[in-house]
Amino acid sequence: MKKFLASIWEILEIALIAIVAVFLIRSFLVQPFLVSGASMEPNFSDGNYLLIDEITYRFREPARGEVVVFRYPLDRSLFFIKRIIGMPNERVVSENGRIRILKDGQSVYIEENYLSAKFSDNFEIALAEDQYFVLGDNRSHSFDSRNWGAITKDDIVGIVRIRILPVNDFGTFEAPKYQLN
Repeated sequence: MKKFLASIWEILEIALIAIVAVFLIRSFLVQPFLVSGASMEPNFSDGNYLLIDEITYRFREPARGEVVVFRYPLDRSLFFIKRIIGMPNERVVSENGRIRILKDGQSVYIEENYLSAKFSDNFEIALAEDQYFVLGDNRSHSFDSRNWGAITKDDIVGIVRIRILPVNDFGTFEAPKYQLN
């Protein structure tokens, strides 16, 4: 009987350690995310299952071009996925769909080679020192910062690192290297 109880105790210890490890990893390091909708097509589609890196932004600031998951500022129970276009203290201008960034007296256009279709929006927004301007890659079907304004770093859950499903689209992601011109 003593051996049986020792075996049960050992199984419970292993199960407890596994549960604590999963909790810590999911809470502080990596979180799964299921894409819902077409706002990030063609790069991320409805039903894609992604892993979100939650630790990187504890050590550095978000960068232009990174795809992030964040809490919707008007209802923090909702999560969105978008690409960072505008950085703190910048002015983001769209002229017939071409994005221009103004900062410190300089004006540069960003080349967005990941877009499958051009869009023809015209807008302008000035960002505060803690704000980011995010857009979906499918601009004509995206509910984003053009509609509800900028997000803050506190809204951001993490950066998209890996697509797990569908299996034939498995891969990792890096932010594009913009040719600012």
